[in-house]
Amino acid sequence: MSGTSLDGVDLAELYFWEEENNVRFEIGVAETVSYAEDWVEKLKNAIHYSEGELEVLNREYTSLLGETINQFIENHQIKDITAIASHGHTILHQPQNGLTLQIGNLSEIARIVKHTVVCDFRIQDVELGGQGAPLVPIGDKILFSEYDYCLNLGGFSNISFDQNGQRMAYDISPVNTVLNYYANQLHLPYDDKGKLARGGIFREELFEKLNSIAFYAQKPPKSLGLEFVLQEIFPITQMYAATEVMRTFTEHIAYQVSKNIHTNASKILVTGGGAYNDFLIERMRYYLPESQVIIPDKKLIEFKEALIFGLLGYLRLKNRVNVLSSVTGAKHNHSSGKIYC
Repeated sequence: MSGTSLDGVDLAELYFWEEENNVRFEIGVAETVSYAEDWVEKLKNAIHYSEGELEVLNREYTSLLGETINQFIENHQIKDITAIASHGHTILHQPQNGLTLQIGNLSEIARIVKHTVVCDFRIQDVELGGQGAPLVPIGDKILFSEYDYCLNLGGFSNISFDQNGQRMAYDISPVNTVLNYYANQLHLPYDDKGKLARGGIFREELFEKLNSIAFYAQKPPKSLGLEFVLQEIFPITQMYAATEVMRTFTEHIAYQVSKNIHTNASKILVTGGGAYNDFLIERMRYYLPESQVIIPDKKLIEFKEALIFGLLGYLRLKNRVNVLSSVTGAKHNHSSGKIYC
């Protein structure tokens, strides 16, 4: 799994089994392999690449991903692998134009890793008229049903919950795509525990402009990509100092999360890198005083998305539904993902 925050490739050894009609799981060894600086720049700029440049990048990234997977397997002496489930890295996400591109999903990856690979989970959903995102909610439903809401704070925030017997899920707002960008302006990879944001000046007029963006009033299904940040967020934030943006945008994230928690005294599971942002979690708790905002153990915080894409691979190999139309807006539920032997 590689996310829009560009912190690296998440790899996890996963076990799934079925017990009393429920899927159970265990996370074995897991690690994040950071990108070299040249790869960070390539992935940041790829949204501007031509079709030919993207083809080259896709081949190069598939090789990188395959080699990274092989090194992980070798380092941890992992045996008896059923399959490798790989999300790849999202470069373009324009479902309204029938387009989504996750590089690293070429058939070549199976030859490199010498195992069955299940990958390219999003494209079929877009072909069926869906958003191709979010895909994690079926994992929330199957593996974390004891929580009222599952909230991921990664490059973007997304939420998942049951409503009238159906799973609902959608993206809420950017998170680390914006916060990390402004931390980078201050020559830092990220804002450790939200300390810089905490010390920044809150700008009410910026807060109001951000909250008035049309996306927030749209009904789901809806999803976000880096294009949204470039077109909608940065034109608004560019005239403010970095710490002012970080302080105000943190408030914006917390406020938008609270607007999407529809029941009082909810039990909310929070994962993703944003779970380490103490200031962001404080602001969420401020807006949700009656709810339990639960931060799980480190392994689940960092590898929940990898876990769930592993589950999607597990379900795909059994030809069982792994994408919910109630979430993505596709014509029907389906079993998505390409299998390369």
